[in-house]
Amino acid sequence: MFTSGESFTLCDGMREVQPSPFDRHYGLEIDEATDELVRGHVPVREHVLQPVGLVHGGVHASIAEALASVGTNVGVVPEGNIGLGMSNHSTFLRSIREGTIHATARCVHRGRTTWVWDVELTDDDGRLCAVSRVTIAVRPLRT
Repeated sequence: MFTSGESFTLCDGMREVQPSPFDRHYGLEIDEATDELVRGHVPVREHVLQPVGLVHGGVHASIAEALASVGTNVGVVPEGNIGLGMSNHSTFLRSIREGTIHATARCVHRGRTTWVWDVELTDDDGRLCAVSRVTIAVRPLRT
């Protein structure tokens, strides 16, 4: 299992995987990552807000896809494959203006060519703010 503060290495023979520059830009921090469950959070800062002061929906969708991708890759990279985002369906239920976005991704399908994840995003009070269903394509890793 991966916990924050450690480097995220998918398997011994692979190069170290760093968060993408985009994920670093909006502040994603991975707290825990397995091939079944991934947890992370994003501190709310001015650059993730819409002009009206709410967290932009694209941030929620980006968090969901990042967590699903990480979890899939924990499971498939050791087998010589890679997980790549295929679809992301997000529904926004409650706005967030400040604090932290907390996210939990759970794998609901582990197929040969696709993995499907359900992601819940909550505010600091544990209120459900967004849900996403993310499909990750599994393809051979090209070296």
